[in-house]
Amino acid sequence: MAWIQRTIQLTARPQGFHPVNREVLAALPELAQIDVGLLHVFIQHTSASVTINENADPDVPADLEASFSAIAPEHFPYRHTIEGPDDMPAHVKAAMIGSSVTIPVADGSLCLGTWQGIFLCEHRRSGGRRRLVLTLWGESKSDG
Repeated sequence: MAWIQRTIQLTARPQGFHPVNREVLAALPELAQIDVGLLHVFIQHTSASVTINENADPDVPADLEASFSAIAPEHFPYRHTIEGPDDMPAHVKAAMIGSSVTIPVADGSLCLGTWQGIFLCEHRRSGGRRRLVLTLWGESKSDG
């Protein structure tokens, strides 16, 4: 069984839902050697999150951002305001979406559906660079 763990730093992105499949796959060339396993993607931040969603139609990420901004608006009587008006809504959104996803691996590929992709959900207007911890575990082709 192989265990591989990498931390990658994503470039700063504006508020919204951003596909990160390319960065994740580029950081894990060993994925090609895994017959069966799991990839766990964890974000080390409390004002951003990760999710799996549709990556084919750019309207989907835009609609997701609009929906979550309506659910957790900036103009709400939050107590935690010291880091700016977009910070507490970002924490609310991150709590709803979550800090990690786990994806099955088979025959050297992520078992994502046809329209699925991994997304960084940036909940702040300018959250800065974000770190993802990628943990790949599985049986490699050479193990068997």
